Amino acid sequence: MKNISVIGSGTMGNGIAHVFAQHGYPVALLDVSQEKLDAAILTIDRNIARQVKKGMVREEEKPEILQRISTHKSLPEGLKEADLVIEAAFEDWEVKQALFREIDRYAPVKAILASNTSSISITKIAAVTARPQQVIGMHFMNPVPVMELVEVICGYATAQNVVQQVCELSRMIGKTPVEVTDYPGFVANRILMPMINEAIIALQEGVSGVSGIDSVMKLGMAHPMGPLQLADYIGLDVCLSILTILYEGFGNPKYAPSPLLVNMVKAGFLGVKSGEGFYTYSSNGKASGISERFKS
Repeated sequence: MKNISVIGSGTMGNGIAHVFAQHGYPVALLDVSQEKLDAAILTIDRNIARQVKKGMVREEEKPEILQRISTHKSLPEGLKEADLVIEAAFEDWEVKQALFREIDRYAPVKAILASNTSSISITKIAAVTARPQQVIGMHFMNPVPVMELVEVICGYATAQNVVQQVCELSRMIGKTPVEVTDYPGFVANRILMPMINEAIIALQEGVSGVSGIDSVMKLGMAHPMGPLQLADYIGLDVCLSILTILYEGFGNPKYAPSPLLVNMVKAGFLGVKSGEGFYTYSSNGKASGISERFKS
């Protein structure tokens, strides 16, 4: 696989494009507007600059990496040479099924189609295409240029040679692939989301405050970030979506989303992306304090 197409230029999409371009792959980055694509390239530029300062990338490599990324608003144009297509759109089934029908239509017959979904069934996604054996999950972790893991999710019909190719490619870009079977939440979110949900329930019940809950997990469990702040960075709407998929997929009440989480999403308090969740955030995405709603 030589040519990579990435659909979606948000946090995950631009991170995936960055990593592939950094490792020498031509990348077609696609989104619905040039404004979003320009913002993505600016983000990649800044992130490479950070890598240069840390000695991870040489200064002279920066323009070469950026030149490997082309931007496109048209699926036919952006997919025409793809050997691998990675979808990194919003975590919503309706969005993904419509998009994969279009990807299947325009991507070359030989192309492997991957989704960066964090919880939606790969088998279900593959079923809307005419090539289910070539559909697979590549769940990158955020921030993509930093985190080593890629969950490689095998759908019911995914061919073994496709799994092998994707695992090998993941190693080529400096990632460690872990093969996962297609069950709700896979491994990462099946374990992570119930922890985040339980932290929100503990806050809702007054067991401790925001800083107390996060401090226990950071200082007592050596987590680099507390679960409530992590939820803010993931996006509370995304957390709710994943928990809903787990709840519906397993039919087990232990996955039922906290009422507090549901209400916060309804009210538009989504974390970093909205400027306020359990914490408040400055324009650069850094936490500036605990939300007034949770101060004792």
